Amino acid sequence: MNNNKQHSILKAENLSVGYQSKKKKTVIALNINFELFPGELIGLVGANGIGKSTLLRTITQLQEPLEGFILIDKSPLKSYSNQLLATKLSLVLTDKSLSKNLTVFELVSLGRQPYTNWIGKLTEKDISIVNKALDQTQTLDLAQKKCFELSDGQLQKVLIARALAQDTPLIILDEPTTHLDMYHKAYILKLLQKIAKTANKTILFSSHEINLAIQLCDKMLVMTTENTFYNQPCKLIEQGVFQTLFPKDIVEFDTVSGSFVVKK
Repeated sequence: MNNNKQHSILKAENLSVGYQSKKKKTVIALNINFELFPGELIGLVGANGIGKSTLLRTITQLQEPLEGFILIDKSPLKSYSNQLLATKLSLVLTDKSLSKNLTVFELVSLGRQPYTNWIGKLTEKDISIVNKALDQTQTLDLAQKKCFELSDGQLQKVLIARALAQDTPLIILDEPTTHLDMYHKAYILKLLQKIAKTANKTILFSSHEINLAIQLCDKMLVMTTENTFYNQPCKLIEQGVFQTLFPKDIVEFDTVSGSFVVKK
């Protein structure tokens, strides 16, 4: 895909993220630069506490950036109202607080809130979009099940369906493979890869599954204590970026296999 022929969905320029109080500014990560395009799957990785969730909270307008600029669809993030932003990006959190008494169809229908009238009545178009989202995530057969009846893997697919029903060009997920076994971790990331390609969505997700991200992502955003790197996985391997992520006493990055291995 030639990115020169289309504009970016999300762009960060000289971005610094962290926390600001009246007395103190705490910088978590600085000098972050990247640009995301349609049809891409992008993995955000790094060690625990490095600032992945802080970065995601910043680019979804849940907290203010300390420095720099964020552009969504060429316009400054701060220029968007919550209502308008909800038509540009959808957010999938590992959220155990959602009402599991809802049916799957009802939960996925919540993705239509930015477009429904004040009483939230679904039109035929809304219902068609919800059913399409269920079909894309292979959850159509679960539509009338209550969410408390679902496995963790099924629930994650349903949350992705809700984001698809929101019909935004950008989907952001915070650790979508948490609580899943190895098979379902790979399944969810393969599903995201397929959606990015077939629906031409820009999908950014944070994850600790670095080996899977290297295999499946078009680009990766790698946060280290010294810098934040953004490139294709093969380029990041060539640059030696992954060798700097963790102490080398227990795990090390094998450049031949392109994966982390436990030291013997």
